[in-house]
Amino acid sequence: QVQLVESGGGLVQPGGSLRLSCTASGFDFSTSVMSWHRQGPGKERELVAAITPAANQAKYADSVKGRFTISRDNAKNTVFLQMNSLKPEDTAVYYCARPYAWSRPNVYDDRGQGIQVTVSA
Repeated sequence: QVQLVESGGGLVQPGGSLRLSCTASGFDFSTSVMSWHRQGPGKERELVAAITPAANQAKYADSVKGRFTISRDNAKNTVFLQMNSLKPEDTAVYYCARPYAWSRPNVYDDRGQGIQVTVSA
């Protein structure tokens, strides 16, 4: 049974930082592409970042490039999203997911329950 559990969300002021974690179980994490997605109020869900199994490649949404960093620890079955210089428009529910392929990071069946990130003064 695949499980993806996010943690680390919360309320932060504009310009602040948060680090999200997603701990995985029920599949071979070390050979899986992993990704983060988000859905803001009234918006469609979008890809934020994705990372290859060996962490040698990452891709980011244009809106977060230079501010967010995706990483992983295969020994701990955990993927991270370091979010810096947060803006109010980053407010969303953030999900981690296991895409089918690196070439299509938006296509997945397995995802976590989501965690709220709110950026507000």
